[in-house]
Formats: sequence, C-alpha cells, structure tokens
Amino acid sequence: MKLYQSSASPNSRRVRIYLAEKGITMPLVPVDLASREQFSDAYAAINPRRVVPALMLDDGTAIAEVPAIIRYLEETHPNPPLLGGSPKEKATVTMWERRMELEGFAPVMEAVRNGAPGLKGRAIAGPHGYDQIPELVVRGHRRIADFYGDLEARLSETAFVAGDTFSIADITAIVAIDFAGKALGLSTPEKHGPTRRWYNSIASRPSMTA
Repeated sequence: MKLYQSSASPNSRRVRIYLAEKGITMPLVPVDLASREQFSDAYAAINPRRVVPALMLDDGTAIAEVPAIIRYLEETHPNPPLLGGSPKEKATVTMWERRMELEGFAPVMEAVRNGAPGLKGRAIAGPHGYDQIPELVVRGHRRIADFYGDLEARLSETAFVAGDTFSIADITAIVAIDFAGKALGLSTPEKHGPTRRWYNSIASRPSMTA
C-alpha cells in the first residue's frame, strides 16, 4: 500500500495521525498542491475527484475520501480500535466523528476556501470550479465559534470526544482546531478549560507530529 498525500492538506494529516496511532507504515507519496499536481492526468487516473489523500492498495485499487480510507485500514488493522469496539461504541464514535467533521472541519474549510486569494474559482475542492462567496467566510467564523462552544460542553462531560477512549473523533477535532488556528487565527477560547485540557493531552501524543 501507499498513501498519496500532501503535508499542506488537513485531510491528509488526519490519515497520517491515524496511521501513527495504529503503528501502520507505508510509503507516503507527496502530491504538490501548490503546483496543482492534483489536477495532473497522472493523479486524476488515481483519484478522478482530484483531491488528497488517496490510498493505493497492492492490487491497484484506489480508495479516496478520509472515512473510506480509515474504514479500510480499521478492518485490516483492527487493533488498537479507533472506530470503536462493540456495536454501541462503533455507532457512538461514528456519530461524534461525523459531528466533528460537519460542525468543525467543514466550517473551517468553508471559511478558508471562500476567503483565500489563491483559491479564487476554487471555493470547493474537486474537479469543478466554483466562485468564492464572501458571506460564507463570515458564516464560517460563526460556525467555528459555535463548534468551540459545543465541543466545550461535550468535553466538560467526557475525557475524549466520543467517550472514555481516544478515537478518530479526537483526531478530526484536533485537526479542525489546528486548521482554524493556523489558517484563520481562530484558536479555542482561553476560557474553555475542559477543551484546553483535552487539547494539551491530545497534542502531546507522538502521533500528532505525523
């Protein structure tokens, strides 16, 4: 197997952290987003949607989209479980990871892609061009603030996003937070004690440098 990815891609980082937590090693094939390598014919043959990451299996099958990549790897490398163990845990982790993606990661992406000068005409990732909508930057900032508030409420009750154990939900959440801080200057509020404690604990894990 090998993973086509970019160090500039938050979605790629989600998979790299997952691999590090699992102890899975494989070649990482860099895709240069700055030079628009993802739009090359060679990469389009691997992933017609022209986004990273993409997992290439030994038999030549290409799997794109972060949830699909992680699902495959979880099935083939079940320990330690990061998508839950029992049916109840699996459903709970899926629920919270979905919320971290839709309520945290997506708003950051919305604000970045609709505001960055270098992404004019590329407001939505993928093969098609879309114009930026400045109002979505404002809405994205508001959604991120709401995300931080909701996450603080959750982490006031639990040690990790999905419950008592570290999971893919924590990975998606911390990547979203780091993405918001680096790209938009929107870090978690200082007053959010439980979130800050959770963040510092997660950020100290060796996998976070992957």
